[in-house]
Formats: sequence, C-alpha cells, structure tokens
Amino acid sequence: MTKKHIDEMSFLDHLEELRWHLVRATISIVIAATAAFIFKRFIFDVIIFGPTHMDFPTYEWLCKMSQLIGMTDTTFCAEKFPFIIQNRTVAGQFSAHIWTSIYAGFIVAFPYILYQLWSFISPGLKTNERKSSRGFIIVASLLFFLGVLFGYYIITPLSINFLANYNISDQILNEFDVSSVIAIVRSSAIASGFVFELPIIIYFLTKVGLVTPEFLKKYRKFALVIVLIISAVITPPDIASQVIVAIPILILYQVSIYISAIVVRNQNKKKSKIKS
Repeated sequence: MTKKHIDEMSFLDHLEELRWHLVRATISIVIAATAAFIFKRFIFDVIIFGPTHMDFPTYEWLCKMSQLIGMTDTTFCAEKFPFIIQNRTVAGQFSAHIWTSIYAGFIVAFPYILYQLWSFISPGLKTNERKSSRGFIIVASLLFFLGVLFGYYIITPLSINFLANYNISDQILNEFDVSSVIAIVRSSAIASGFVFELPIIIYFLTKVGLVTPEFLKKYRKFALVIVLIISAVITPPDIASQVIVAIPILILYQVSIYISAIVVRNQNKKKSKIKS
C-alpha cells in the first residue's frame, strides 16, 4: 500500500484496514493457542509446574551458589516444596486449560502480532523512517522473549520459593489453588516481557520528540524509584529478589538513554544536511 493510497483513504477505510489487521492477529493467537491446548501435558507439567519442583534449573544453580558462599541452611537445596497444588472449583481445571492456552498463544504469536501492527502503521511513515525502523519486529520480539525467559527463570522461581516457604504458623498447611500458581507464572513472564520493551518504547518516543537523552538523564533518580516499585510489584517482598530484578531493568534504562542519544544525533545530522 503506497503513501498516496494511505492519504486518500477515509477514516472508515482506516478502521476497516485496522479491523483486518486485528482479525489476522487474533487468528494467529487462536492457532497458537490451539496447539498449546492440544499439548497440555507439556504446557502444564513441564512449563507451568516446572518452577514448583526443586530440580528446576534455577533452584539447582542457586543451591550451588549458596553452597559456594557457605550457606548450609538454604531453601534452594530442599528436596521438595512444602505445599501441594489442588483445584477447588468444578470447572477450575478446564478454565485454567483454556486461559493458559490463550496466554501461551499470545506469547508464541507475539512476533506476528507485531508484524500486523507494523503493517498498519508503516504505510503512514516516510520512506527514511521505514528504513531506519526496518528491524523493529525482530528487535522487539527478541526483547519480549528475553523478558519472558527472565520472568520465567528468575522472577517465577524466586516468587514461588519465597511464598512457598513463608509461614506464620506451623499449624497452617499450604494447599495452593492451581489458578494461583498459574497466575504467578503468567504475570511474571508476560509482565517481564513488556518491561523489556523499554528500549523500543524510548526509541519511538524519541523519534516523535517526546523524550530526549537529557530528559532521561535528568530524571534518572525518579526512574530508579519507579524501577524499584516495579520490582516490588512483580517479585516477592524480599530485598534480594527485588535487587535481582531491578538490575536488568536499570541496564535497559541505560541502554534506552544510549538509543535515545543515537536517534537525536541522527536527526541532527539530517537537519544539518538539509540546511547545507
């Protein structure tokens, strides 16, 4: 679709175009969700309930690290967690199966969803803007999947380990509902995936002039507070977990400053060429 064609389209034509992009994105989610629904044993036993077993890679690594620094009494080296997972509602397992498949479908189809979003937006951009943003889908997808992996292998195990071993009385037996366990895995993975999109967001905000490197540097202290708040929200309330989560987010923020500086420098070079 050419830029001229876009300019000639009416508001209703744009809505119709958007509708078809959304339909295609939705179909991709349904297809991926159907595959996840079929392979339910792998999705639940291996992925969802993986962090509830002490042979999960993160626990094994943390156990070795704790032993290296001389910690003998650590929950990361236990044989099993002191809880069981159960279902308390009649349709609980079926509902969990449906919704988990949908979320899994969204994660798997995320690159195609971005492609449909970009296909709708890109015709309205200038030729040089499209060229400079050519790797948008690849970079954004890579950052999202890195965030999902970080949430799954770091935030989820830390959260489950902390909450499973936290008790206010020995008289209380932990019997976690399946929906609660799934919610921890889902929210940790997807939230981290979107947080890792920070460099992409800063890139486009800089392109439209809403953000500058100076602005990001000036409000770095406020960003640190926001990062700590985000870390507190998506992790258990212990300092070690919050620090572990805060470090990559701060790195992403610093990377975003460099990206913003590159965008501004390129824009200034183009302005200089136009003037000369």
